Amino acid sequence: MIDSLRGSTAIVGTGHSALGKVPGWSSLELMAQATRAALDDAGITLDEIDGVCASTLYHFLPSLSAAEYLGIRPKWSGSESVGGSSFMSDVLQATLAINAGLCETVLIAYGSNARSSGNLNGLIETPRFEALYELPVPMAGYAMATARHMHQYGTTREQLADVAVSARRWAQLNPEATSRAELSRETVLAAPMICDPLTRYDCCLVSDGGAAVILMSAERARARGMKSAYVLGVAGAHWHREISQMPDLTVTAATESGARAYAMAGITPEEVDVVELYDAFTINTILFLEDLGFCRKGEGGAFVEGGRIGPGGTLPVNTNGGGLSCVHPGMYGLFCLIEAARQVRGDARGFQVDGAEIAIAHGNGGTLSHQCTTILGAGTTV
Repeated sequence: MIDSLRGSTAIVGTGHSALGKVPGWSSLELMAQATRAALDDAGITLDEIDGVCASTLYHFLPSLSAAEYLGIRPKWSGSESVGGSSFMSDVLQATLAINAGLCETVLIAYGSNARSSGNLNGLIETPRFEALYELPVPMAGYAMATARHMHQYGTTREQLADVAVSARRWAQLNPEATSRAELSRETVLAAPMICDPLTRYDCCLVSDGGAAVILMSAERARARGMKSAYVLGVAGAHWHREISQMPDLTVTAATESGARAYAMAGITPEEVDVVELYDAFTINTILFLEDLGFCRKGEGGAFVEGGRIGPGGTLPVNTNGGGLSCVHPGMYGLFCLIEAARQVRGDARGFQVDGAEIAIAHGNGGTLSHQCTTILGAGTTV
């Protein structure tokens, strides 16, 4: 069954709303903006959508709310609730539903007005056994993982800063990115400390924004001559919910999700051309590069030095600017999928990586909790 899923579905449309600070728009309205953009990109109409997977920070029944607002009566719907990796998991669920004949065309959508409303109540949940310590959530958990990685492997604040600088250099090439001002390693290091050892620029943006992608069977997409990013592999894994229960602060379940996604896709990390990672904090990029097999455990800090993951580097990572510099409306994962799809389709809005045929979009939910790895390929890969 798993082997038969490889390349069976494709992302045929991507879109997002206005980004950054968009006052006066609700989360559902921003989702609707994104949905319209994705429909236009795919060249289809709303009445073709018969499957829905939706998320917001504010709705207890998001797929129901989204479908009602958009005027869709789906044959199938789903709504993963595992944080920022929900959308990668949605790709797997949608692929299964399409292959089972439950629906034909699935909309995966998200909307949030986190910045203009200042409302993060749907996102920030202090776990029961951590509430006693009144930790700033979620920064404290990521700060602890950062400090442990620094202690155990000698990772430096300068190396963390290099992650932020590389993301900003990509954002400067992307007219859709929110933060495009010059950023240096020295500026990152001198910025106000938010949660030791993380400074302001080690932390993601807080944005408004909606995002959407549209999936259908690869067979239908080819028959209609649609520009497609094929789903080659996808897998999720989680080992904990609370950071206090994480087995090892320096190892995430991406080791498991990545391995299974590679196996489904039939590839190795060396064959990946572009990597889009959920970079809520600079340590995320280092941890996921290690856990997804791009370098050995403990070598992530050295791996990101010297612009290696930035424009002109050997491994393009977060080519839209990532959650650190492009956009982060509470949950960022769907934007990873959009950028990965655009790269393999050859229509990235910022810097298009020459010859990009295989891209990873990796999502992170909770505090380094749920991990989901999606591998997308160009038509040459199926």
